[in-house]
Amino acid sequence: MISRLPSPPICNVLAEVDAALSSVGRAVLSAPPGAGKTTVVPLHLLQSSWRADGRIILLEPRRLAARAAAGRMAELLGETVGETVGYRMRLDNRVSVHTKIEVVTEGVFARMILDDPELEGVAAVLFDEFHERSLDADFGLALALDTRSALRPDLRILVMSATLDTARIADLLGNPPVIVSEGRSFPVDVRYRDRAGGVRVEDAVTDAVLDALASESGSILAFLPGQAEIRRIAERLEGRSEAGVLVTPLYGNLTQKEQDEAIRPAPPGTRKVVLATSIAETSITIDGVRIVIDSGLQRLPVFEASTGITRLETVRVSRASADQRAGRAGRTEPGIAIRLWHAGQTAALPAFTPPEILASDLSGLVLDMIHWGVQDPDMLSFLDPPPAAALQEARTMLTLLEAIDQQGRLTAKGRAMRDLGLSPRLAAMVIAAATSGHGRKAAMLAVLLTEQGLGGAGIDLDERLRRFAADNGTRASAARKLATRIAGNIGCKADSETFATAGQLLLHAFPDRVALQRGGRGRFVMANGRGAEISGMEELAGAKMLVIADLTGRAAQGRVLAAAEVSRADVEEQLADTIRRSQECFFDAGSGKVRARRVVRLGAILLEESPLPKPSGEAAADALVAGVRQSGISALPFSKEGTQLRQRIGFLHRTLGEPWPDVGDDALAARLDEWFTPFQRDVLGLDQIDPGGLTEGLRILVPHGMQRDLDRLAPTHFRAPTGQNHPIHYGGDEPKVSMRVQELFGLRQHPTIGGKLPLLLELTSPAHRPIQTTRDLPGFWAGSWKDVRADMRGRYPKHPWPENPEDAEATTRAKPRGT
Repeated sequence: MISRLPSPPICNVLAEVDAALSSVGRAVLSAPPGAGKTTVVPLHLLQSSWRADGRIILLEPRRLAARAAAGRMAELLGETVGETVGYRMRLDNRVSVHTKIEVVTEGVFARMILDDPELEGVAAVLFDEFHERSLDADFGLALALDTRSALRPDLRILVMSATLDTARIADLLGNPPVIVSEGRSFPVDVRYRDRAGGVRVEDAVTDAVLDALASESGSILAFLPGQAEIRRIAERLEGRSEAGVLVTPLYGNLTQKEQDEAIRPAPPGTRKVVLATSIAETSITIDGVRIVIDSGLQRLPVFEASTGITRLETVRVSRASADQRAGRAGRTEPGIAIRLWHAGQTAALPAFTPPEILASDLSGLVLDMIHWGVQDPDMLSFLDPPPAAALQEARTMLTLLEAIDQQGRLTAKGRAMRDLGLSPRLAAMVIAAATSGHGRKAAMLAVLLTEQGLGGAGIDLDERLRRFAADNGTRASAARKLATRIAGNIGCKADSETFATAGQLLLHAFPDRVALQRGGRGRFVMANGRGAEISGMEELAGAKMLVIADLTGRAAQGRVLAAAEVSRADVEEQLADTIRRSQECFFDAGSGKVRARRVVRLGAILLEESPLPKPSGEAAADALVAGVRQSGISALPFSKEGTQLRQRIGFLHRTLGEPWPDVGDDALAARLDEWFTPFQRDVLGLDQIDPGGLTEGLRILVPHGMQRDLDRLAPTHFRAPTGQNHPIHYGGDEPKVSMRVQELFGLRQHPTIGGKLPLLLELTSPAHRPIQTTRDLPGFWAGSWKDVRADMRGRYPKHPWPENPEDAEATTRAKPRGT
C-alpha cells in the first residue's frame, strides 16, 4: 500500500519504526515538520504483521489537526473519511466497522482507555506532537504504559514529535529505540523585527503584515496569543490590504467550516492572511503560505490552587514553538519567518512549553486515577509528576463534592460524576440538577461552558443558554445532542416544567465563586476571597449577587468572563450547609478599635452583620493583635524610654546576636502574643494602648539571666566627668552620645560600651551645635583640637578653650567674669 503513496523523508526510517515496534513494542520517533510522520507512519503500519487485525489509534492534540490528518490519509488511500481512516472527537465521530486507523483527540483517548483498560482490538497507540505536553496526553501515555505492563504486553506504543526531549521520553518508556528522521522543509529566512516597548502587539503585527504584503509574494500566517488580538488585527487590516487578499481567522472557537476555510488554499489569483493562535503550530499545512509572522506570544492556562481558578496568562513562546512556527513558512517552498522580537532574546526563551500537568486543575485527573485504581500518582509513569499542592487541592474539592470519601475512595456519586465525561464541578452540577428535574438544562449549561463560543461570547450565561438553544448551526446541534446524551446517562429524559436559572444550577458547581457586589457597580468579592470585576456597561454589573463560572486576571481583582445572577434566597436555600452564623470580634481600621458583631458568612462573603455589646476576653485580645499587625508596629505609642529600650536591645542583637532578641518590626509583629497581649489587658483600641506596658513587654523578650547584662552592655546614659548623665542614642549604626566639648576636659581615655566598643562622641559647641564626631578622644585632643579651639574661642569667648584640654577641668559653666 505504501508504494502507491508519496515518498516523504519519513519513508527512510519506516523500516526502523516497524522493527522497533515488532521487537521491543515501544519507540520514540523524532521528525521535523514536513517529514510526513503524521500521515505516512500510520498508513505504513497498517501493513505490519504484528498488527494482525488490530486498530491503530493516532492521538492529535487538537480537533483541527485530527480532522486534517484523517482527511489527508483518506485522500491518499482514495477513500472518504470513515472508511479505512476515521476520526473520533467530542462532538463529531466519523468511524465505521471498516475503520482501521482512528485519529482521536487526546481527551477522547483518555476516556477510551479508562472505559476499556485492555484496549480490546487496538494494536498500537501513536502519540503525535507529544511535545505539546497536554495533561490528557501525559495521562494517556501513563495509562497506556500501565496497560502494556499489566494487561497488554502486545500493545505497541510510539511517541512522535517534531521538537521533543527524546532522552527523557525514552527513559520513561524504558529506553526503547530512538529513531530520528530528516525533514523536507524548504529553506526559511528568519528575520527579526524588534517590537519597541509600548507598541501593542496588534499594531506591530498589522504593520508587519502590510509590509510583507507589499514586498513579498505568497500567503501569510501570523501567530497571535488569542482571538481578541486576532479580531482587532482583522479590523485593522480591513480596507488597508491590497485587493485580492483574504483575511481569515483560525482559532479553537471557530466552527469546523470556518477552520476548514482558514486552512484551505487561497483561490487562484488571491493571497491569504491567516491570523492564528498556536492551533496552527503543528500537524496542519496551509498551502501557499511562505511568510510567517510570529508575535512571540502565546496564552497558557495557569491554575491557582489557593482559589481553584484557572486563569489565562500571556507568556513568551518557547524556542521549540518558535522553531515550529518558523517551519510553517517552508512546508511547500522557500519562505520567510519574521519574528517580532530582538534576535538576542531568542536564546533567553524557555527550551520547551511548560507541561500542562504542572499548572492545571487536577481534580479530573485525580478522579480518573482513583477510577483506574491508583491514589498515588507515583504508581503511574508520568514524565513530570503532578504538583503536591494541586493534588491536595483536587482531593479537597472532590471531597467537598462528595465524589470521594475521607479515605480517598470513589463514592457512588463520584462514579456517576466520572461517567458523565465532564469536569468534576460540572458533573456535580448536572447530578444535583437531576434531582430537581433540571438535569437536561444543567447538561446544556455544562456543554456550553466546555465548548467555547456556544451561545456567543457574552458574560451572561442565561442569555448565552437562550442563544445556544435557538442556534440551528451544525456545531450547536451536535452540542445539544451531547447534552441530551449526558442527561440520559443519569436518567434525565426531559426537564420538569419548573424554571431554573443558570445561577441556580451553577451554585452546585461553583459554591466558592458566589460573588456579592461590594464597592460599587461591577465590583464583586467571591466566597473564596478573591475580587472580580465586570464592566459597568454590562447588565450583570448591577446584580447584587452572581455565580462566576469563568474569569481571568491576576491578584485580587479578576475580570469576569462568564457568570449568572443569583438571589440571596437561592444561595441560602441551596448552600445552607456552607453558610456560617457566628459572633466575632474584629478590628475596625477606620476607628482603630476592636468591635463585636453577629455575622452571617458564606466563605469570605459577609452576608449580614449586627453590632454586639463591648467585646472582651481572648477573642477581643486576638482582634487587637490583628489590628496591630494590620496597622504596623510603627503605630504603637512607644514612650521615649520604650523606644530607647527597643533600640538598645536591637543594638545588642546586631552586634552580639542570639540570644539577644530581634526587635525589628517583623519580629515584634510575629511575637505580639508574647510581649504585647499580656500587658494590654482590656484594651480595645490603639488609642488605649499603655506605653508603659509596651516597655515592660519588651523587657520580657530578653532572657531572664541576661537582663542584668543589659545595663552593662548597653547602658542608657554616659556619665561625663562633670557628673552629668547624657542619654546614649542607639538608633543609628552605632551608639552615640552628644554633649558640649567642655564636659569632656580632663578625660584621657575614650569612653566605651561594655568595656570594648568605642562610644561615638558628638562634640558640640556651647550652643549645642555639632563641631566634631570622634571615636578617638585622645587623638582628637592631640590633633584637630587646635583648629577647633582657634575657631571656637572667637565665637564663644566666655567659655574655656584651653590649649591642653586633657589637663583641664571639665565644666558646664562659662568662664568666671574677669578671666
